[in-house]
Amino acid sequence: MTRAYVGLGANLGDREQMLQLAFERLAAEPSVELIATSQLRETDPVDFLDQPRFLNGAAAVETDLSPRQLFARLQLIECELGRRRAGHRAGPRVIDLDLLLYGSEIVNEPELVIPHPRLHLRRFALEPLAELDPELEVPGKGPVGALLAGLN
Repeated sequence: MTRAYVGLGANLGDREQMLQLAFERLAAEPSVELIATSQLRETDPVDFLDQPRFLNGAAAVETDLSPRQLFARLQLIECELGRRRAGHRAGPRVIDLDLLLYGSEIVNEPELVIPHPRLHLRRFALEPLAELDPELEVPGKGPVGALLAGLN
């Protein structure tokens, strides 16, 4: 079993309900055990600023799925919850599930990069990870706490 971390976000509709549904779907996935969830936090949009504020959080899971299989399950959950990939990549969305970390693995494929390529620059992703595991290491970047301190 591998410990993986999933970032969750939503900025359309009932954001809190959508994130709770996403946590429930994640917990119900075969071969995935939901270990812990962070508190949800309201955050400003990044990159594409003309949109509503986000509600963000993270989940720690244990899985025997490969990174590619887990990523596919996350995309399926997004689809089931109404996510449609149209418009600006960083634009508004009813749900967003990002595979942030998968153990200490580094994956660099056309559709999947782990650690998430901008994780070390995103306070909205690092803060919930630090809450879940203050000692967590981002492969190739360093400890979550140090990465957060560097954003100040």
